[in-house]
Amino acid sequence: MFIFCFPVSRPQKSITLSISDEDKALLESLALDFGLKWGDRPNVSKFIEAIARKRILTSRSGQWSEERLEALRRGFHALIDQGQMIQARAVGELLLERGEVSASLRRQIEQFMERPQVAWRLHLEEFIEEQQPFRLMYQDAAGRVRSFTVCHGAIVFHEKRQYLDCWCEETEGNADIAALCHNWSLRLDRIPEAAVSRADQPWREDLDRITVTFDLYQQLAVGYQVKNEDLSDQWQQGHFTRRITRRITSSFWFLREVLPYGALCELIDPPDIRERIRQAIHAMVTRYQIDP
Repeated sequence: MFIFCFPVSRPQKSITLSISDEDKALLESLALDFGLKWGDRPNVSKFIEAIARKRILTSRSGQWSEERLEALRRGFHALIDQGQMIQARAVGELLLERGEVSASLRRQIEQFMERPQVAWRLHLEEFIEEQQPFRLMYQDAAGRVRSFTVCHGAIVFHEKRQYLDCWCEETEGNADIAALCHNWSLRLDRIPEAAVSRADQPWREDLDRITVTFDLYQQLAVGYQVKNEDLSDQWQQGHFTRRITRRITSSFWFLREVLPYGALCELIDPPDIRERIRQAIHAMVTRYQIDP
């Protein structure tokens, strides 16, 4: 039999816990699992205190598997990487309720939860989550401040930067084709603080989208990886050619993807985006003083 005496408050008081050597070893092992030590030795008193203060939660339900915890851990970090802080905090709170979470992961989550969140960013995420249209101020690359009324939006990554892809009532200055001129990609780091407010408008279900069709040739046809936005993927009979049909929300980002493919990719439809590619090729030929 082993006896623990635990100080529980000030002035000093203690409680006595009489347990077997086997149970003592189990408590010490759990204390080590949660990083609760006195020097190099496990500190059972700290472990019991952490339970009492609900820093470590116990549960009657069965333990979660390592696979489930790992999936939630990856989801937690992925949400942070994607800028979805509200959802990341929800997953973090769920993990903190579990006794199986390792001490290192628990510290990471607690540090994230203690970090102050930028107010305008939280408002923006809340509006999107609640499907509530909003107005925001935005400073473009030329330093001009503009106002947008956002009726649909999502925070996404384009080329390792966070953007608000959104449908806005305003179209002036949008260089995209007419069918997509309500869609904007606004860099989050160009939204001034305190620049987001509620708007009395209906929420839209999605951005505007158009269908594009393009052919891939030779090694690009073989190596192409199908994307979530692709509607169809067909090999052309009698040709070493792969035809892709896709729905897009921005000709700018689409051209940033396909133009580097050069002659291994040909846009078939629609004509107005095909014309933009032709103009880009012509400008390059002119730049390099090549005789067409």
